[in-house]
Amino acid sequence: MINILFLGEVTGRPGITAIKNGLQALKTEYNIDYTIANGEGMTNGFGIGKAHSLQLGKLGVDTITGAEKLFYKIDMVEFVPKAGFILRPANYPPLCPGHGYRHVVIKNRKFAIVNIQGNSNFPRQNIQNAFFTADSILKKLNETNPDELVIVIFHAATTAEKKTMKFFLDGRCSAVIGTHTKVITADETVSEKGTAYITDIGRVGSFMSAGGFDPAEEIRKLRSQLPVRSQECWDDGIIEGAVVSIDEETGKALSISRIMKHVDIKRPEK
Repeated sequence: MINILFLGEVTGRPGITAIKNGLQALKTEYNIDYTIANGEGMTNGFGIGKAHSLQLGKLGVDTITGAEKLFYKIDMVEFVPKAGFILRPANYPPLCPGHGYRHVVIKNRKFAIVNIQGNSNFPRQNIQNAFFTADSILKKLNETNPDELVIVIFHAATTAEKKTMKFFLDGRCSAVIGTHTKVITADETVSEKGTAYITDIGRVGSFMSAGGFDPAEEIRKLRSQLPVRSQECWDDGIIEGAVVSIDEETGKALSISRIMKHVDIKRPEK
């Protein structure tokens, strides 16, 4: 059996601290073989810088995914193509730096990890249709290596689009894992065809927050419509995500378990 840990969006320094203080114990508890995290909110909640992406790797994350915020930090434009462990969405245009999927070996079994961004509610981005992208990649992978198992990370804003992708890819991959909203959902399932699914794996950082940020500032922003800068929140650290167990022989998911582990985080002294 292969156990893969999917971590929700790592949000700011509280998220980094939660990873630092709680990830290793979590990996031991669930006998984790591989860890995948959404890291695009790691640097102040908006994007991820080169130094933070390397730090996440040192803390035990094997693959980092990103989407609409991945290139907010300019140093990532040059770094992502060199860093095979960071995935941009596969449906970004060809001139976008980096790659949308990677091949890895977990316990002697080959996997393709595919990162795709949805089309709903991302009005400023003109990207290929997510469903055409998923279909094209899976057909290509099946032709080149039919024994390779596939995991799809689907970063989308609406539950409807993510649920639709679940049915579209049912039986064609081992897992479809949703990200973006930073709120974990309670709909984890394994289909009869052996595909694990959850709409959103939440976030890593502060539990008592508004998407990882100080609620007071978020309230002020929405009440005033001023471009108020979001502030980190350090209340009640949490690691959210999911563990998917996959049969090594069949490649089918055996189970998916929602993870919500509270961990100690403390604001560093200035």
